[in-house]
Amino acid sequence: MTQPTDTDTIWVTQEAYDRLKQELEHLKGDVWTDITTKIAAARDEGDLKENGGYHAAREEQGKTKARIDQLESMLRRAEVGDKPADDGTVEAGMIVTIRFEGDTDTEEFLLGSRELLSMDSNVEIDVYSPTSPLGAAILDKKVGDSASYETPNGKSITVEIVAAKPF
Repeated sequence: MTQPTDTDTIWVTQEAYDRLKQELEHLKGDVWTDITTKIAAARDEGDLKENGGYHAAREEQGKTKARIDQLESMLRRAEVGDKPADDGTVEAGMIVTIRFEGDTDTEEFLLGSRELLSMDSNVEIDVYSPTSPLGAAILDKKVGDSASYETPNGKSITVEIVAAKPF
């Protein structure tokens, strides 16, 4: 699996985009204000070296800033669209089932963005980017089609599309 870069487009529904935006606004507003208030109050207590409240608030600030940066990156890269059609054609935003050539087992994964899964913590599934070697090879293929791709170590792999359904 490849890690998303700041230039990778991620597919999201309008609902998902709105949830991300709402979370960002909440973090930049109420949460950030609360953290800065905690830091200021802890500073007023004096010596910061052994001030547990100060260090906890600074850690919380760091985690919140990281999430804000992540959300801003996701929203910049987001492509808002409708859920893909349930027509058996592989697109971003679909749960895809493949079978590797010469194997009887299948593998199921989300073709899209790991960030979409973080919105629904009940879902545990692997995620492949549409720009990954496998993702790019199967994009726009239909159920029953085969596709080949090259792994980073140069090995050629062929897979068959067994199923493709909207996430």
